[in-house]
Amino acid sequence: MKICVIALGKIGLPLAVQFADKGHEVVGQDINADTVAEVNAAHEPFPGEAHLQDKLAELVRAGALRATTDYGEAVPGADAVVIVVPLFVDDDGAPDFDWMDHATRQLAKHLTKGTLVSYETTLPVGTTRNRWKPMIEEGSGLTEGEDFHLVFSPERVLTGRVFADLRKYPKLIGALNAAGAHVAREFYEAVLDFDERPELARPNGVWDLGTAEASELAKLAETTYRDVNIGLANQFAQFAATQGIDIYRVIEASNSQPYSHIHRPGIAVGGHCIPVYPRLYLHTDPDASVVRAARTANAAMPAYTVGLLAGAHGDLSGQTVAVLGAAYRGGVKETAYSGVFDTVRELEAQGAKVFVHDPMYTDAELAELGFTAYHFGESVDAAVIQADHGEYASLDPARLPGITTLVDGRHLTRARDWPGVTHRAVGVAATASTAW
Repeated sequence: MKICVIALGKIGLPLAVQFADKGHEVVGQDINADTVAEVNAAHEPFPGEAHLQDKLAELVRAGALRATTDYGEAVPGADAVVIVVPLFVDDDGAPDFDWMDHATRQLAKHLTKGTLVSYETTLPVGTTRNRWKPMIEEGSGLTEGEDFHLVFSPERVLTGRVFADLRKYPKLIGALNAAGAHVAREFYEAVLDFDERPELARPNGVWDLGTAEASELAKLAETTYRDVNIGLANQFAQFAATQGIDIYRVIEASNSQPYSHIHRPGIAVGGHCIPVYPRLYLHTDPDASVVRAARTANAAMPAYTVGLLAGAHGDLSGQTVAVLGAAYRGGVKETAYSGVFDTVRELEAQGAKVFVHDPMYTDAELAELGFTAYHFGESVDAAVIQADHGEYASLDPARLPGITTLVDGRHLTRARDWPGVTHRAVGVAATASTAW
C-alpha cells in the first residue's frame, strides 16, 4: 500500500516507521521543514523513542519512507491517510481545532478516490462524523462511504515505548458504516502486529467498536479514568498527611486485592493526554461533575506542594529554591502541561528566587522555556522534586549545598537519607511511620 501519515511528531513518526517496516510505501507530511529535513536525512528529530533511530535509518536508506511538507505530494493516490495532528484546548477547556482544520482542508483538497482516512488524534465525541466528514466532502467533492472511507482509530501509546505499545494494546476502530469498518480492519491488520494477550476477553488485534462515536469515547474514557483516579489518590494523600499516615503504604495495601487500582498521588499531572482529554470529554458532557472535580483537584497540586514547602521551610521570600525536573514525567524530554510551570509561578508569587534543573535539557533549552538553570553543587535553600527522573532517587544533600528543606513531589526519596534536612513528601505526613 501507499500510506500517507500527516504530522511527524512523537506519535506520527513512529507510526510512519511502523507502517514502512511492514513493507508499505510511506510518505510523511509535516509543516515543519526542519522535521522533514531531519527525517529525509534519516535522523530522528527528537530523542528518547526506543528503536526509532535504527528503524528510521534503515527504512529511509531503503526508500520505504520519505517526508515532505507538500500535501499535494503526499496525499494523492494514497490507499490510506493517517492523521496525527495535535489538538489543543484553550484556557476555558474548549478544543482548538485550528491545526486540525487546516490539515483536514489540505488533505481534502488533494484526496483521491478509494482512500481510507483515519484520524488517530484524540477527539471530542461526534467530531469525526459531524466535523471531519462534511469538511472532507466539501473540500474534495467526494462522498464518504462511496468514494472514500472515514474512521476514528485512537492512538493508545506512550512516547518512549511506541513500538512496544502498538503490539501490546488492541487497535480500536470506529467507522461511519460497515464498509468503512471493513476497510479499516484490513488496513490496520496489514500494518500492525499484536502480542498474544490471553487475559483479554477476546483476542488481541483490531477491535471494531461499531461507530466512530464509540471509538472516540473509548479513548476519552480510558484517559479520563486515569485523571479521576489520580485526583482521588491526591485527595487521599492530602487527608492522610493530616492524620499522620503514609498514603503509599495504604495504596499498596489497598491494591493487594484485585478490585482496587488506586494510582499514585503527586505534584502534577502533565503530558499531552491526561490533563487535556478530560477537558475534551467535558466539552460534550459539561455536567460530568466527577470528571470536573478531579481535573480541578489535580490542577491544584502544584500549589498544594509549594504550600508543603512553605509550611516546612517558612517564609519563602528571598529564598533560593531549585525545582528539580522540567519534564512532565521522568525519562521523557517533553514539557507539555508539565507541573514545572505552575510550581515555578507559585514559588515566584511567594517571593522565592527559582532555578530549574533537568538532566534532559541544556541551560539554553531551559532558558527558552523561561527558566534559569540550576546545577548541582550550587548553593540552594530548598528544593522541590517535580519530575520522577531516575537520577533524583539517588540524590543526597551534598549535591544541594546549603539545603535545609526538601519537598519530594514524586515520592522518590526517603527522609532518613536526608539527615539535617527537613524532608516532606506528597502523601506522607511528617510524623508518619515509613517502616514497612
